Amino acid sequence: MKKQESLSLEKGDAAQEFDDDGQTKRTGTWMSASAHIITAVVGSGVLSLTWCLAQLGWALGTFLLVVCAVISWYTCILLTNCYRSPHPVTGARNYNYMQAVKTNLGGRQYIFCAIAQYETLIGVSIGYTITSSISMGAIERSNCFQKHGHDKGCHALNRSYLLIFGCIQLVLSQLPNFHKLSFLSIIAAIMSFVYSTIGMGLSIAKIAGGGHPKTSIGMPPREDMSSKDKLWNIFCAIGDIAFAYGFTSILFEIQDTLKSSPPEHKVMKTATTVGISASTSFYMLCGLLGYAAFGNNAPGNYLTGFGFYDPFWLVDIANLCIVIHLLGAYQVVVQPFFAFVENWSRRKWPESRFVHKEYAIGYYKINLFRLIWRSTYVLLATLVAMMFPFFNAFLALIGSTTFWPLTVYFPIEMYIVQAKIRKYSFQWIWLRALSLVCLLVSSLAAAGSIRGLVVSVQTSKLFQSVS
Repeated sequence: MKKQESLSLEKGDAAQEFDDDGQTKRTGTWMSASAHIITAVVGSGVLSLTWCLAQLGWALGTFLLVVCAVISWYTCILLTNCYRSPHPVTGARNYNYMQAVKTNLGGRQYIFCAIAQYETLIGVSIGYTITSSISMGAIERSNCFQKHGHDKGCHALNRSYLLIFGCIQLVLSQLPNFHKLSFLSIIAAIMSFVYSTIGMGLSIAKIAGGGHPKTSIGMPPREDMSSKDKLWNIFCAIGDIAFAYGFTSILFEIQDTLKSSPPEHKVMKTATTVGISASTSFYMLCGLLGYAAFGNNAPGNYLTGFGFYDPFWLVDIANLCIVIHLLGAYQVVVQPFFAFVENWSRRKWPESRFVHKEYAIGYYKINLFRLIWRSTYVLLATLVAMMFPFFNAFLALIGSTTFWPLTVYFPIEMYIVQAKIRKYSFQWIWLRALSLVCLLVSSLAAAGSIRGLVVSVQTSKLFQSVS
């Protein structure tokens, strides 16, 4: 037996099974990483872009879509170099965003990062729950319109759909870790392309059918609201666009799925370029075509706001694809948070059978702590979504409060440290100036989104969200 083990080691079989950190050999490629990125990026954010264009007009709306895409791409490229420290090829792995911040910037920044990152992940999971319930309700309304005509209200109470989505996530949340999500991400990425394509097709059909709704090159005039309300909506729209590009909080988890050869940072740069390019193309087409179709009166969610009624079955397919996509995207964003809590608990209670013990049930392994903790999280997220089911304002709040720290500030600060950028050099000044501008814009967007939430809460009934 020892002789066989020796021969096995000499042939390198053991080395083929494990990576340099002793973990099971990673198998991810730029294609699987791109699928993860597209799944995380092309989420509920795409559905609000038509409304954003209606607040900003052709010029500013298009400009902000492109600028946010370029900034996100650039800072993510910087971030990929920080997966390993101190060198992007030979350094030790940083398995998540917080670990990278702690390694490069120290403890105080680590705490700030933890607050920003997990606010994002928690907020996005709640946002996805809201969006899915609205899409489920839209399917019911579409069938009602088909049966009774477009003049009937056909309003649907979203509460039951929020509970259905939450129940499905109770099951999916028991997937043990991020490395088991490749199949879910690929399905979700396909769904995002399908419903985005349907939305574009319906917009083109509506444009070709005539009507020519009023649009604006500059900021659209709003006779039905005050200048102050118009300004708040503009800030909220900026927050929605920022939300649409937020995936940096899980970039390291995605990069950690990649094979170690070729170097992870090179492969991740390719995946980031492909993922953001594909996502931006869909954003531009959906947002611009949707604005051309609906004009300045675009609904907050262009697939559930019923500017499109027919063919009703195609609208139903689009909304079903949204639900399927967000079922997967929800797991992509919450698995890092699950892992953080569970890893902390294992370190805190190393002798606890409740925390560590795995029970085999057929093919599956069940851990009681994981079962209870994850189920509790899903139930609480669903409860919050039922209490605050406000699509545009909620997405804007998440995007505005997390875009600057996670997408701009930390990537720039870590890159400056790791690349040893000389203080007051041109590159140092340029990077710090970019960070400052993004902070100012994010602050304005946050103010607009908070104001939007306050107004929505004042005019709604608790647990009585209606599509």
